Amino acid sequence: MVKLKKYNGFLKLFVIFLTLFFIFSCSPKNYNLTKIEGKQIPVTEKTAETPEIENFIKPYRDHINQDLDNVLAYCPETLDKSTGKWQTSIGSLLADVCLQRGNVVFKTRENKSIDLCLLNHGGIRAILPKGNVTTRTAFEIMPFENNLVVIGLKGEQIQDIAAYIIKEKKPQPLSGMTFTITKENTAKNIMIQGKPLDLNKIYYVATNDYLANGGDSMTFFAKGVQTFDLNYKLRNVLIDYFKEVDTVLAPKDIRITEE
Repeated sequence: MVKLKKYNGFLKLFVIFLTLFFIFSCSPKNYNLTKIEGKQIPVTEKTAETPEIENFIKPYRDHINQDLDNVLAYCPETLDKSTGKWQTSIGSLLADVCLQRGNVVFKTRENKSIDLCLLNHGGIRAILPKGNVTTRTAFEIMPFENNLVVIGLKGEQIQDIAAYIIKEKKPQPLSGMTFTITKENTAKNIMIQGKPLDLNKIYYVATNDYLANGGDSMTFFAKGVQTFDLNYKLRNVLIDYFKEVDTVLAPKDIRITEE
């Protein structure tokens, strides 16, 4: 019995010792960062591929490439955003397509018509090359996941749109609206669907959700009286248009003139 008590006493002391050891050994220490080192590891075509991963990915890649390379239409000339002071062929085409295709959804859903469309010059990310037009072409031109949005704006905000275009000095894609730039850099003869601007009217303007939220400093959209998200990606708008036509024809009409 005495031996058992001695054993129990020793065991308790041993447990206490271990507890104190762990407390002090695991207590926080003060460390000071003295140096950070790193190096760039480039990823190149020479980087070794893992055969197992490549074999797994290949069927999916082949399927995607087949869909992307599917020919939808033909474009008789190259359209790009670098030619044109106030408008470009590709910009006018995209704005027209968004207005036309967006109207199909907007009329069905809201029983209203889109009056004009405004997109941004920087949102066009590739040319529309001469030759066969594929699904890949649409992804290259519109790589973002932006939706088509319609915003109800008063006539005063339509004036703001014209002023914005003049200030930015870029060929912003525009459809359904024309105006003349005066020598004083103001807009006059603003026409919407061929009719003079009515400051008391609500106009329905198609754009993308990035711009609708104030992107590219398009703050006038924040003054909208109504907003409708068509849940229609601009890229899909373009793809549907390509599927609908045999030949892509660039608009030739003049939308912005100067005195």
